[in-house]
Amino acid sequence: MKALFTFRLPWLLPVAAIAVLPAMRPASDARSPQDSQFAYRKMANTAFKVGEKLTYRAHYGFINAAHITMSVDPAMHTINNRKTFLVKTEGETLKSFDWMYKVRDKFESYLDQESMAPLRYSMSKRENKYSAVDAVLYFHEQKKLRNLQGELVMPSYTQDIASALYYARNLNLGTAAVGQVFPIDVYMDNKVYNLQFKFIGRETISTDIGKVRCIKLRPKLVVDRVFKDDDDMTIWVSDDKNKIPIRVESAIQVGSVKVDITAYENLLNTFDALQKK
Repeated sequence: MKALFTFRLPWLLPVAAIAVLPAMRPASDARSPQDSQFAYRKMANTAFKVGEKLTYRAHYGFINAAHITMSVDPAMHTINNRKTFLVKTEGETLKSFDWMYKVRDKFESYLDQESMAPLRYSMSKRENKYSAVDAVLYFHEQKKLRNLQGELVMPSYTQDIASALYYARNLNLGTAAVGQVFPIDVYMDNKVYNLQFKFIGRETISTDIGKVRCIKLRPKLVVDRVFKDDDDMTIWVSDDKNKIPIRVESAIQVGSVKVDITAYENLLNTFDALQKK
């Protein structure tokens, strides 16, 4: 199931896909004078830190279907002499749900600490009998990426499924007006999509961790075999400096999906949006 913020739950990327990453280079790898003058944007990270872990429960209709985790690796990583965060989104359907639709998926992205742009991405999907892997290197200065299928043109600062939420958490949503749109380019399944999400208001919701003041967002989806319309999803994020994803609800071709936070660890900022009991 794919979208800007997806219900597809990530799992283990085979070693073979990782092994090809060092050999992946653009066909025109020689740096032009224009490339040497490229300067990454400055975008301060004020929303998360290494070691953060968020845990979620996913429901298909009334059925408890899956567990999802979003995490920032405790270690710091360097890609092409640039410091990065390794961010992961992964999960699996519960054994009690596997008979209906078994999912074991994983998305990982190395996110540049200075610009919040992904430098390397990997993905593995196991969904019933379907399986797929992907591995990507981004060349933002050349406006292209290299994946297992070859080369794609992209806008600089294109995001991916793993990095997009962490990038969005650092946008200034505090002063957003209802209806304001935030554009975002996202790489997904060998394509680059020009997407966006819309600020639709604020709401306090009840969750397993307590009542949380939230910002409500509506992403533009990729309409496919899962989603009927491009506005069928709503996301609630904490209305504080952390901007933690709290809830996701979406109508799909058959039924509906709801994802709720159940636990959090190692936040960068005080969880001000969580109301004290």
